[in-house]
Amino acid sequence: MGSACSRNRGQVVHEDQLYSVKFSKSGSFKWLLHTLSRSSSDVLRKAQGPGPGRRPSLVELCVARVREDISRYSDFSMLPRDLSQQIFNELVRCSYINEELLGAFRDCALQDICLDEYPGVKDAWMEVIASQGQSLLSVDISCSDVTDSGLNLLKDCSNMQSLACNYCDRISEHGLKTVSGLSNLTSLSLKKCAAVTAEGAKAFAKLVNLVNLDLERCPKIHGGLVHLKGLRKLETLNMRYCNGITDSDMKYLSDFTSLRELQLSCCKISDCGVSYLRGLSKLSHLNLEGCAVTAACLEAISGFTSFPYRAPCC
Repeated sequence: MGSACSRNRGQVVHEDQLYSVKFSKSGSFKWLLHTLSRSSSDVLRKAQGPGPGRRPSLVELCVARVREDISRYSDFSMLPRDLSQQIFNELVRCSYINEELLGAFRDCALQDICLDEYPGVKDAWMEVIASQGQSLLSVDISCSDVTDSGLNLLKDCSNMQSLACNYCDRISEHGLKTVSGLSNLTSLSLKKCAAVTAEGAKAFAKLVNLVNLDLERCPKIHGGLVHLKGLRKLETLNMRYCNGITDSDMKYLSDFTSLRELQLSCCKISDCGVSYLRGLSKLSHLNLEGCAVTAACLEAISGFTSFPYRAPCC
């Protein structure tokens, strides 16, 4: 179990190493054998998947059996993280997860919780999600009914690298204060989130490791970009359809020297606003569709490296 639980994301472990003879003496492997002892040809066929002659792995067999008899299980915390993660992913894929079943994954040290547009996600689910603690690296609760209280439960998951709360209408400026404490975040997505206002944007100031920030369709962000000034690692910034963004906001982007992609479609930006981007030499993608710019702005970006510039013909 230790060999699986201690490894980092992306570290390759071959299956014959992960489920070695030494490992087979553990309780978690006995759980696997007990699970598979009842496996049938039907489970084998379902786990085998497409491709003639392909033999399913032990993990695939186990996940298939768990999915078939999910009502028999109430606690997956005894399993290696790799296995419990795959079981969780499969149950989400098949839309089996509900509030009761989610409880079986409490304290499983899962790394990734992707519940994007998943029905029924609310504050009660966040307690189990937060129980993954320091192991938790990414969470996607987009289109959920999670409120400030639920989001606040993530405050101790300080190793999180990615968070998506797109279209979460019940999260307010107060809830974003929780996000400010997740200083290891490299990716944050808050599409059409009512919490993203000039005041709420203060939560971004401490996220100095951010590489990707998505604020698409957040019209109340006007005046809040001043709080992004310290995000020197930012490489992609999406503010499409943020129609509150004006030329006065653009000056705060002038220090983003690592910026490679900037989406500003349908913002209230003119040639004057574009002039603030003059020093962003690494910018390789700039989208100004729907903005009131003219050919005069080309002078400001003439020093950029070659990129597929997209701007309206005015």
